[in-house]
Amino acid sequence: MSEIILVLTEATLTAVDVEHITALHDGDGIRYHVLVPADAQHNMLVSLIDHLSLGELREALDAVLRREPKPVRAHANAQEHLAATVAVFTAAGLTADGAVVADNPLPALRAAVADKDVREIVVVTLPHALEDTFHTDWASRAREELKVPVLHLYSGTNQLG
Repeated sequence: MSEIILVLTEATLTAVDVEHITALHDGDGIRYHVLVPADAQHNMLVSLIDHLSLGELREALDAVLRREPKPVRAHANAQEHLAATVAVFTAAGLTADGAVVADNPLPALRAAVADKDVREIVVVTLPHALEDTFHTDWASRAREELKVPVLHLYSGTNQLG
């Protein structure tokens, strides 16, 4: 029976991201199950601060003007991120599958941990100034609630969140 590494991401993972994730796990029989939230709703203030902290002025303006994707578009975006991410794992010679989940991914993580032989959860995000500082990010919430190791990586880097 293979062990599963749950990967929660808000965007398409790159080959570098997959390399950082897989470098942590040795052995055969590991499968990767990717979860991508269809994020259609954001807290305007939190989004504004996150974008400004990263120097993303256009995205900050979009947050203030509440230019968020409609639920159907958000789901389609998430599906595109999922397909591309699974393709990157597959191109690396790994076994991966996944699913699009709701805005709040914690119930999906909880269900996956209950239903599967999950060895670890890896959360890959961009830095989020407020959530990371006050430990309200996905990784911190999963650590508090679930009884499996949770690692938080910043997308495109090997930095831990």
